[in-house]
Amino acid sequence: MTQARRWVAKDFGGPEVLEETLVDLAAPGPGEVTVEVRAAGMNPADYKHFAAGQDSKLLPLTTGYEAAGVIVALGPDTAIASGGGAAGDEVVAFQIFDGYSSTLNAPASDVFAKPSTLSFPEAANLLLVGTTAAETLHVVGLSTRETVLVHGAGGGVGTSVVQQARLRGASVIGTSSERDFDAVRRFGATPVRYGLGLEARVRELAAGRVDAAVDTVGVDEAIDVSLALVSDRDRVVSTAAFGRAARDGFQIVGATNPSSGPFRAAARPYVLDLAAHGKLAVPIGATFPLSDARRAVEALAGRHPYGKLALVA
Repeated sequence: MTQARRWVAKDFGGPEVLEETLVDLAAPGPGEVTVEVRAAGMNPADYKHFAAGQDSKLLPLTTGYEAAGVIVALGPDTAIASGGGAAGDEVVAFQIFDGYSSTLNAPASDVFAKPSTLSFPEAANLLLVGTTAAETLHVVGLSTRETVLVHGAGGGVGTSVVQQARLRGASVIGTSSERDFDAVRRFGATPVRYGLGLEARVRELAAGRVDAAVDTVGVDEAIDVSLALVSDRDRVVSTAAFGRAARDGFQIVGATNPSSGPFRAAARPYVLDLAAHGKLAVPIGATFPLSDARRAVEALAGRHPYGKLALVA
């Protein structure tokens, strides 16, 4: 039996409700893999998982949906999802629910060989945003020589959407703050400042033609501009504006869409292959020690440098 450090939310609220605990980790059973975590990916879904206002019967809660590390042990007659697997192999795990750990047991079906092109913090942040991005482009049916408007192009999901759209041969216009313009350009998109006059600025850049829109922000401005510019509402998709989608008839992906989970699970090998061939990058803004998870979550929920955050063990 292995002892692992794990962050657990003992109450609902902000970072202050997280407590670092010691847990006894049993040997992996059939279909399980024990992974020593080298980096845990960080996503807004992590802190939303233990946000205030939920049923106390759900407590305590672990968090962290993806991680990268090294195999410690495999259960009997067990192979990882990408095939094979042995102690010492570098892997990524997604979708899990206890990534903020030093060591964890994961279903072998959720464990894949880590692309050698990525560091542990990069690999730990690849799959949640990468599969979400892939789903948005699948939903809007983006194809070559089309123009897509990406709201939040400087964010985690937005950065992956931009890269994957460019791989499809599409032109990308991405909204962001001016401080992220260089990063948006680096991945092949034309940046545009959000705020008053956004619709007119996008029309000018797109010469009046926007074929599809992907919203990763959820604010009314993003939705209003998308609906004004894209004639077919089936080609507007949001990862966040759930209420507006129900009212205005555009598409939504995420927890409320029953197709999202199966699609993202099936898309993992595709996203990993893109990264393995150097076609999909994961910019890292900052890393934090696993022992400093509260400060890391505070940074995640606030204003932080461009790029993803990771906990490193």
